[in-house]
This record gives sequence, structure tokens and C-alpha cells, in this order.
Amino acid sequence: MRITQSMMSDRMLRNLSNSYSDLNKYSEQLSSGKKITKPSDDPVVATKGMGYRTEVREVEQYKRNLSEAQTWIDNSDSALNNATSALQRIRELAVQASNGTYEEGQRENIAEEVDQLKEQLATIANTQVNGKYIFNGTNTDAAPVTINEDGSVTVDNNSNAVSLTLSKGVDVKVNVDGDAVFGEKLFSDLESFSAALRSDTPDEDLDAYIGTIDENINSLINERADLGARMNRLDLVSSRLDDQELSATELMSNNEDAEMEEVIMNLVSQEAVHRAAMSAGARIIQPTLMDFLR
Repeated sequence: MRITQSMMSDRMLRNLSNSYSDLNKYSEQLSSGKKITKPSDDPVVATKGMGYRTEVREVEQYKRNLSEAQTWIDNSDSALNNATSALQRIRELAVQASNGTYEEGQRENIAEEVDQLKEQLATIANTQVNGKYIFNGTNTDAAPVTINEDGSVTVDNNSNAVSLTLSKGVDVKVNVDGDAVFGEKLFSDLESFSAALRSDTPDEDLDAYIGTIDENINSLINERADLGARMNRLDLVSSRLDDQELSATELMSNNEDAEMEEVIMNLVSQEAVHRAAMSAGARIIQPTLMDFLR
């Protein structure tokens, strides 16, 4: 078959076009740091990348959930600690009032302090985190405890569990059962104790309130112990999520990120090939009339 000038020119132009394409590919890899810039560059890499990226996004969402869970539990524990301190002070007052040495005016002072501590406990029960009431179950938009004008307390607890997903198939309860720590019993016990202080209640009857207050303190202690166990679990989940994120990120990087040393070598080599192709092409294409006139 006769090789014509036109055939050689066409082949040379195709080679130049391929060379330009390779130059552009390596230049884009150098600027982006990625092996591919569009799925058609390498469908296998693109498909794997979608899977790895989905996994990374899932882990990131789990870590955000974990952070919210830690915030919720930390604030719950802090609130219960404050509530325990308030009840321990009320217990001290109960011990003082039942020792038989306090007069009516002194009992009134104790009753007033008990009322103040009761209101403080109501305020603690209405603790909010990021605009959510943390002791009212899933009804996070409403306060569980209301202090009425006459000083009495109305309780409307929601005991439903609030759970957050921290990994596939792993849901962790983050809230405390408000009814167990700030229920009607707590406030009715305190109101009853306050009323007893203001009446002619015998000392031995006041002594019975010490045991009642201890019951409420124990409820707080038990809930804090449960919170502590959940905190420990969150620490383990946090460590596992860190490992998962590192692994998924490394897999995604190995799949998508270009080896820069290799890219630079390929680019330099391709530039040399391209210059050689341009030089050969210049000799293949027939001189024009203007070239003869130079």
C-alpha cells in the first residue's frame, strides 16, 4: 500500500492529539493531586471512590452524633451533681430540725431555705442543652417542671428514651429518666417537709423525713452511676470511630490520590515525547510556498 503525504500527516496529527491529551491528563493530576478528574477517566477508581466517600461521610455523621451524646450526658451528670448537693443540704437541714433544739422561728427559717432549694431543684430539672430540655424524654421542647405563683411545683415528665445512632446497629440512650430524678415524689416530699417545719410536727416525725430525703438522693446516685457506665461506653465508641475514620480515609486516599513523584516523572517524560513528536511532524508536513520564499 502506498503511503501518501496525507496519510503521514493524518497519523502525525493523531499522535499529536494523543500527546496533548496525555499532557493535559498529567497536568490535571499535578494541579488537583487526584488520579482522575471525572468518572470516565477510570470507572473502577470512580466506583470505589464513591463507596469510600460514603463510608467516610457515615463515620463523620456518627462522630457528630457522638459529640452530641457526650454533650447531653456530660450536662446531665453535671445537673444531677448539683441536684445531689441541693438534696444533701436539705438532709442537713432535716437533721438539724429534728434534734429538738430549734424554736418555731428557727424552723421557719429552715422551711424557707428548703423552699429555695426546692425551686433550685426545679430549675435544675429544666436544664437545657442547645435549646432542648434534657430531663423531659422526647418532649424536649417543653419544660418538665413548672413553679407556680404560690410556690408549688407542677411536674409533667416524659419518660421516653432519647437515643442516638453511633454506628451501624448501635443506638445509645443519652437521656436520664426525668421521672426517676425529678418526679412528683421528689417535690411532694419537699413540700411536705416544708409544711411539717411550719407546723407543730413532733421532732420524731421530722426525723422520718431524713429517710425520705435519702431515698431521693439514692435515686440521683443510681442515675449518675448509669450515666458513668454510658460515658465509658462512649469513650470506647469514640476510639473505634477514630480508627474507622482513619482506615476509610486512607483507603479513599490510596484509591484517588495521585503519586506526585510519579506524576512529575510522567509529565516530564511526556513533554519530551511531545517535543519529539512536534519536531518529527514539522519534517513530515510538506513545506509551504512561504517556506520556499524565505
